Amino acid sequence: MAGAVVEAHQEESPTATAQAASRRWWSRWPEWSSYLAVAWSLLYGLAGLYWALGGEGYPFRKTADDRASASILEPSSASVVAPVIAVFCAVGALVGVLMIRGWGTAWQRKALLAYGWLSVCVLTFLVPDYSLLGLLVFSPLLLVFAFTGVPGNQTLGDILYWHRGNLVIVFVGGLLWAAMTLAYQRRTSGQCGRCGRGAGAAAPWTEAATALRWGRWAVWTAVISTLPYDITRLAWYFGWPLGISDAFLKDMRDTPYMLEIGLGLGIVSTLGSLLTHGLVSRWGEVWPRWVPVKRGKRIHPATAIVPASIVSVVLIPGGLMNIRGYDAAMPGTNGPGMFWLVWGAALGVATYSYYLRRRGGCRYCGQGQRLSTL
Repeated sequence: MAGAVVEAHQEESPTATAQAASRRWWSRWPEWSSYLAVAWSLLYGLAGLYWALGGEGYPFRKTADDRASASILEPSSASVVAPVIAVFCAVGALVGVLMIRGWGTAWQRKALLAYGWLSVCVLTFLVPDYSLLGLLVFSPLLLVFAFTGVPGNQTLGDILYWHRGNLVIVFVGGLLWAAMTLAYQRRTSGQCGRCGRGAGAAAPWTEAATALRWGRWAVWTAVISTLPYDITRLAWYFGWPLGISDAFLKDMRDTPYMLEIGLGLGIVSTLGSLLTHGLVSRWGEVWPRWVPVKRGKRIHPATAIVPASIVSVVLIPGGLMNIRGYDAAMPGTNGPGMFWLVWGAALGVATYSYYLRRRGGCRYCGQGQRLSTL
């Protein structure tokens, strides 16, 4: 009798574990992200309709230089762009509902996926500018300023103005659309909605040892792509007008803290490139000995995946913005930032390599096992 009880408990244990995990909000991201993506489309579409009808607050209108963004849509007329926003979001909401219902034959599925991934590219990469990257880098200072106030005559409103805040809203919509489209793609192709594994054998390039090899190439590409920005900012700080005119360097020198901020950003960029090595190094899986309390303990994959993914995504629109604004007369201004596109893409690839090596067994589909190649 006791043996039967133990055997029954062993049979029920995996199910109980899966049910307990399913109650965690994060484990249900394919569901809630899809509903949020549809809700975002409806709300932003209504805003587009409001602007098209002459409502106030159109975020891409021409404004003062210190309140403008470098979005591809700015400056533009509300009478032209706002109706496009309304239609784009209305179609997106319909597509989102169809994705949630798992609707579509073979060609219809391809059409939905095409619209979904196109929306992701537009909302996440094309419309935003470098503001997202700037807010990310300066987020610790902004948190302090929320309590102490901004030094000088500025306020937080001078930093988080509507034209910039709107780009954050658009970017969040792109991320929600990416989650929904990925969930639909996996669900309609027979893949696990959580880990992405299919019923058949895994592709050779996703195996841990192979992923480590191409992940190393991605890491070195990311590191090299940061050098132009780091070198120019260091040169300017020490008085060498690399890629700019002497007059422009003098203007920066005469602007309080301008060169110091540039140097600081270059140092942050260098430190970021050094941290990237953790995605293919042992110290990216186990806390090093010099880390108090955590030393020797296993690093949770999300500790590296989440920040690396965020940085990789926000770098790309910044790189595209610098490409659009490239000035051949002074290549040092936007030229180094053009490589942010390469940096973001390479960092994304390296992060995906890290994810493949550390995702372990899936508690939902039961496939995979934890592998270590380091």
